[in-house]
Amino acid sequence: MKERFKSHIETYFPFLENNRLIIALSGGLDSVVLAFLCRHCCGFDTALAHCNFQLRGEESNRDETFVRELGAKWNLPVYVKRFDTELFAEQEGISTQMAARDLRYEWFYELMEQEDYRYLLTGHHADDNLETFIINLSRGTGLEGLTGIPPVNGNVVRPLLPFSREEIENFAREENLSWIEDSSNSETKYLRNKIRHEVIPSLKDINPTLMNNFNKTIDYIQGSAAMLDDHIRAVRSALFTKEKGMIRVPVASLKNLRPTNAYLYAFFHKYGFTEWNDVEGLLSGQTGKMVLSASHRLFRDRDFLVLQHLNDLVKEEEVTYVIREKNTRFTGPVTLSFESVDEITHTAKDVIYVDEGKLSYPLKIRKWEEGDRFEPFGLKGSKKISKYFKDEKYSLAEKERQWLLCDAQDRIVWVIGRRADNRFRVDETTSEILKIRTH
Repeated sequence: MKERFKSHIETYFPFLENNRLIIALSGGLDSVVLAFLCRHCCGFDTALAHCNFQLRGEESNRDETFVRELGAKWNLPVYVKRFDTELFAEQEGISTQMAARDLRYEWFYELMEQEDYRYLLTGHHADDNLETFIINLSRGTGLEGLTGIPPVNGNVVRPLLPFSREEIENFAREENLSWIEDSSNSETKYLRNKIRHEVIPSLKDINPTLMNNFNKTIDYIQGSAAMLDDHIRAVRSALFTKEKGMIRVPVASLKNLRPTNAYLYAFFHKYGFTEWNDVEGLLSGQTGKMVLSASHRLFRDRDFLVLQHLNDLVKEEEVTYVIREKNTRFTGPVTLSFESVDEITHTAKDVIYVDEGKLSYPLKIRKWEEGDRFEPFGLKGSKKISKYFKDEKYSLAEKERQWLLCDAQDRIVWVIGRRADNRFRVDETTSEILKIRTH
């Protein structure tokens, strides 16, 4: 196993050499063997990091003592951290297993930064990989859930993934290594332990070459996933365009992809969407139809699907910006300039001329509200803002971005950049003309 491990390191992890490494050491079989191989076979510059979660009474303290003694025996630095795991789990509303995982990795990253270690090595092996595969398969997953535990994830490295627990244990006995057993690993109330002790042994009885075949299968799946990722990136690059913090995708192009639902999953699952019938329904839905995830929204905007992070949604609809009389320039969500002029000259959508005597100050800028009405310049009568938006074929995003200039009586003076209100038009009785321009 020594030569195979060294060859594995040279082929896939040559970057570990000449770097300072931390090994996450529980005191169990896999982490002890990993530490031995790294220290005594590869000669890496390593330290040991141990978490005492204080969940198993004296057993937890026994594990800590074992790690400290092992570090002293092998002349390796040892870092130990004690956690009140149950309190953290209660405060965060999560299981103790999840709490232990969060606490562990948060401390590892802090330790690496503080003590200038480059990589964290963990003892995950082929049996752990198989357990994860079965768990994901049983819960329902896409292809990425079947690719197994990644050998490298950022600066976390798992060099033992090709090796089975049986191989690791045989090696440990050959080298007369000692390790400790966590009694909680034998409890089958946890899903992973149930799979470890009941499902996988049965599979190995059925097929003694299970682990070798599984490792080959994982390699094939990872290769297929990598090719698929390259294809999806290429298609996404061709179809996705960014515009004002949003991503727009042409509906017609999505409809032409086959199988459509598989492409939709590949494009949008990382944004937290799970209701794929609803997502596919957007392709035939009306403008404004929307699907929400915990972090994003996806909606139909005429011939496009638009993806937007919820944090990027315009929040100013509850905000009103006040503009006092004689103000010559306002800079806020929109920029406006105010100028008294003698006559109407330049006309365009970005400028209006109003009878200043008809205005009530202070003016204000706000978003539209349900029930808002105005009298569009050049037309007779009033119209609801919502109807104006519909007639002008506003998209949902355009509606949300549109600002209104109103006077103190909350009369709409200007749908800014689009249409002035007829009530403030300049006529033969006007004595003061105010030119308002958006920049």
